[in-house]
Amino acid sequence: MSNIKEQILVEVKQARETCETSGTDSQECVVAWETVEGLQSELSEQQQDKPKNSLEIYCDANPEADECRLYDD
Repeated sequence: MSNIKEQILVEVKQARETCETSGTDSQECVVAWETVEGLQSELSEQQQDKPKNSLEIYCDANPEADECRLYDD
């Protein structure tokens, strides 16, 4: 997953450079940002598919348990 995060950072930098040189209304700029959006979408899908760990499974079954309490900072 960190590989996609690194790729997103690279593509964001490239998109900014492309838009600076080609202009924000250019086709190259649009394509560069579409690439970034595609990678962000893939990352989001991978994060959603992450299997639950044993604590998450336990808390789903026992939401009132002390171990499952959520505190606001």
